Order: sequence, then C-alpha cells, then structure tokens
Amino acid sequence: MKIRKLSVRVPSLRVLALAAVVTGVIGGTVVAQTQPLPAIQWDVRRLDNLDRNVRRLERAITQRNNQGDPVLVESDPELIALQGRVALMDQRLRDMELTVRRVNGDLERLTFQLDEASGDNAALMARLADAEERVAALEAAREAAEAAAREAAEFAARSPTGDAVTDLAAARALLASDPARGRAALELVASTWADTPSGREATWRVGDIIRAGGDQAGAVQQYAQALQGWPTESWAGEVTLKLARGLEATNRDAQACAALGEYQRRYAASSTPALREIAARTRTQANCR
Repeated sequence: MKIRKLSVRVPSLRVLALAAVVTGVIGGTVVAQTQPLPAIQWDVRRLDNLDRNVRRLERAITQRNNQGDPVLVESDPELIALQGRVALMDQRLRDMELTVRRVNGDLERLTFQLDEASGDNAALMARLADAEERVAALEAAREAAEAAAREAAEFAARSPTGDAVTDLAAARALLASDPARGRAALELVASTWADTPSGREATWRVGDIIRAGGDQAGAVQQYAQALQGWPTESWAGEVTLKLARGLEATNRDAQACAALGEYQRRYAASSTPALREIAARTRTQANCR
C-alpha cells in the first residue's frame, strides 16, 4: 500500500489555513504563479466559499484515509516557528501580567506607607512647633531673669544699704565730711529712689547745694522736680518757698506767685511763723496781688 505524503498548513487560525489552501493548492495540483495576483477583497461571500473549500479538502483527506490510502499531514515549519513565537509571546505576556500585579501591589504598599509617613510627619511638625514655643518661652524667661539679675546688681551698686532712708542718712553724713562725695551720694539716692520721699528729699538737697553755688535756675529745676505731685512731707512747705524765691530771683514773678499760691493753699496752715513771714516777703518782692 502506497502512502501519499501531502504537505499542508494546519495553523491554529482557520483564516491563515484558508488563505494558504486557496493560493497554494487547487484540486491537489500546485499552480505556479507567473504574475502577482491582485489583492483579494475579502467579504462574507468569499470567506464562506473559502470555508466550504477547506471543508471539502478535509472530507477528501478523511475519505482517502478511510479507503486505505492514508495521507500524512505534515506541519509547515514556518507555522511551527510561528506557533512557537506565539507561545513565547503568550509566556512573556503572562510574565508581564505578573510583573504588573507585583508592581501594583508594591505601589499600594508604598502608598499606604506614604500616607502613614505623612501622618507621622504632621505629628512631628506639631511637636516641633510646640518644642520651639517652649524653647522661646524658656529663652524669654532666661532673658528676663538675667535682666532682673543685672538690675538687682546695678541697684545693689547704687544702694549701699538697700534702704532709701538709710542711704539718705549716709549721704547726708558724708556731705558733712566730704561735700563733693556727699553731693554724689545724694544724686545717687535721688536717681535710685526717685519715687520715694527719701529720693525727693535728696533731690531738693542737691538743689540747695546748687543754689549755694550761685546757680538759681539749676536750683529751681531741682525744687520743682522734688515737688512734683505736691508731696505732703514736712519739708514740702519750705521747699515750695525755696522754689518761689528762686523763680522771683530769675525774674519769673508770675510763676513765683503761682508757687506762693500753692504754698498758701497746701502748706501755710502747718508752717511755722518764720516760713509764713518768708512767704509774705517773697509775695511783696514778686508783686503778687
């Protein structure tokens, strides 16, 4: 029995098989093409005819096999190579899909970690801001403490005893033995204890020293500063008269009369007769009405 060997293309895609059969085999005979055929316009009718021809070929092969004249169908090497390439592409596609899934998983994990990191970063920023505020408060407190310490040290340097009355008494005692140092001590008491009765007394006593040196205008400034707010100390009436006499001596009669008016309203009732006599004489000298 003679076995006929027929080489046909059996692709996985029927369209490729149909095209191979129509162009390569017609009635079992290979037709040589001497000229290129025009491009085939595939439509439903042509595809149906091609499908029927392929089915006839399949039935013919089956019938010949049944009659004891088998036909061996060998796969086309190009088709095998094409199938291998398709299989390789399928494998690569599956590998790419696995890679994409893995990358997507990594992206989701990284996104979650990034969200957590953002939350941690916000918490750290809040803690940092709070720490900066605390540090600023501590720095401010430290600077205030240092300023207070410096002020206390300066105050201790200005006030030998730390008490206004005692400092004034020490300055007056020093004035008797050393007038220059005594005046400096009085000025220090006046500046250190400016808003105290002792500081005001030191101020007008400096005015007495200035008046004794012949500076009536400078003495007036010291008296006026000591009498700011019209204090009620026992010396206030006498110093008011000193102010009025200094104003009259520097040709400021109107202001001298005003000072005498304050003396009359505030201090005359508690003054000594000698002070009231000085006030009357000064009123006459200043031409007060």
